[in-house]
Amino acid sequence: MIKQLLPATLLTLLLTVLLGLAYPLAMTGAAGALFPHQAHGSLIEKDGKVVGSTLIAQGFAKPEYFHPRPSATTDTDPADPTKTVPAPYNAANSGASNAAPTSKSYIEGTQALIEQVKAENPDARVALPIDLVTASASGLDPHISPQAAEYQLPRVAKARAIPEADLRAVVARLTEGRSFGILGEASVNVLKLNLALDGQWPQAK
Repeated sequence: MIKQLLPATLLTLLLTVLLGLAYPLAMTGAAGALFPHQAHGSLIEKDGKVVGSTLIAQGFAKPEYFHPRPSATTDTDPADPTKTVPAPYNAANSGASNAAPTSKSYIEGTQALIEQVKAENPDARVALPIDLVTASASGLDPHISPQAAEYQLPRVAKARAIPEADLRAVVARLTEGRSFGILGEASVNVLKLNLALDGQWPQAK
């Protein structure tokens, strides 16, 4: 009995040290050395301060900024810990609404979003892209489609009093193509885009 237990126990301890400690530490160290920016959260700094991450969306509501996709993330209700309340772009609680497409509340909420986005962009010249009125699976998608940027472009250009052609050039410059040329779709990181606009056309505070 002991002869059988001893090797099994030693092997378990050995594998725990190798695969539970040594391997994760080695991979963490390698990632930090080879990809320091990504390993530390892909953070973006402005004037020496961290303003966000390229991986997590932020809410932008002012007319002079491009707006991200809506978010369905929630947080604990301060008044009742057993319930949740809407908390858009809550990075601590990534997730979708999980509502069915036939859900009455989902349909009504989406219709309200459509009306809101149209009201915010009365001069839009292209069809309303679906990503501006639907949340992603994580609720934290930092990107919008080039079509979503084009839809908002007249509003942003007007609010900043700049030519649409100049603004469109910035959007084109920051548009990211498909991964490896075949995976996913072209997209624009909203935080990067808005920071680029503030850098080129600073807004009065």
